[in-house]
Amino acid sequence: MNPRLDRLQPYPFERLGALLADAAPPPGLAPIRLSIGEPKHPTPAFIAQTLAGHLEGLANYPATRGTPMLREAIAAWLTGRFRLPADALDPERHVLPVNGTREALFAFAQAVVDPAPEALVLLPNPFYQIYEGAALLAGATPEYLPCTAETGHQPDFEAVDAATWERCRLLFVCSPGNPSGAVLGQATLARLIELAERYDFIIAADECYSELYADEAAPPVGLLQAAAGMGNTGFRRCVVFHSLSKRSNAPGLRSGFVAGDAEVLRRFLAYRTYHGCAMALPQQHASAAAWRDEQHVVDNRRLYREKFEAVLAILDGVLEVERPAGGFYLWPRTPIPDTDFARRLFAEQHVTVLPGSFLSRPTAAGDPGAGRVRMALVAPLNECVEAAGRMARFCRGL
Repeated sequence: MNPRLDRLQPYPFERLGALLADAAPPPGLAPIRLSIGEPKHPTPAFIAQTLAGHLEGLANYPATRGTPMLREAIAAWLTGRFRLPADALDPERHVLPVNGTREALFAFAQAVVDPAPEALVLLPNPFYQIYEGAALLAGATPEYLPCTAETGHQPDFEAVDAATWERCRLLFVCSPGNPSGAVLGQATLARLIELAERYDFIIAADECYSELYADEAAPPVGLLQAAAGMGNTGFRRCVVFHSLSKRSNAPGLRSGFVAGDAEVLRRFLAYRTYHGCAMALPQQHASAAAWRDEQHVVDNRRLYREKFEAVLAILDGVLEVERPAGGFYLWPRTPIPDTDFARRLFAEQHVTVLPGSFLSRPTAAGDPGAGRVRMALVAPLNECVEAAGRMARFCRGL
């Protein structure tokens, strides 16, 4: 067996299951799960209809690089959403459909990291655990960059020393962030591109929450947008990852894309050709339809906005919590250790949240996830309101 498998840590939800295994919530309270970031809003009907209308495509092997139709739809969406120059993106060279960002983020590290004892993969801490696993199985060492309230819940990139940047092969960033919802600004993204050029590494920007944001007039900036803004219209060293799971409430479609540096994508395509992960043609048609429509995304943001407003009104003065700039999570501080909070909340109120320490790693500077929990406001509005009420009652009894 690959000895690197022994370096993988249990997934957060495995740890959560063990934490709650012998807890017995009150039988009269219906369970409410705010622990898993799985969208529960209905998938738009036109996506399912498009999928069903192209089932004849199951009779054909799909190409790993996807159809021109899908790549063109993605390129058009990217150009409009991130205000890219009209001719900057070539659908043939700069876009590659993938089966969701989870698969692509993991595979990307395997393709681009040159394994060596000194190789580092830098990632935010707390983080999406795929980043860590991808780094370990690629033969690199994860370097955890703390994200705390003091740093705006994003890494303090200026605190990273030159020796660490010299060893960096790949930098993962997530904006809006999971779990905090913090957004990286254009100046920060431009600075990272400068560092990538100076120290010879690639930036992998996980932007799967980019279409969930609070202010309709201020969508989050993307990495390709920052690159174009500094004249890097070839998107050198920049690769972004997008998904329909959150944007279009279609997690089961397993559809996303990777876009950016054409040379990096050329090599990644060669890896994926052997990997055997082409997207089925019916999925491609449904995905193209989703990327061409914005109204359902606007409606989706409105639903999350309503939940944030209702839940935060209930928790005001009860928990130390802020409305995030993006995403669908709340990241409150807990008045007791986060694991105790999560276990007791489940046992006493039948509400499931995820301890923040299950999403982070301890460092010499402390554990940036400890003392917080992640709440995914994915359930229907009435369930989120009920959960917030139960949580408020629980906190008042501590």
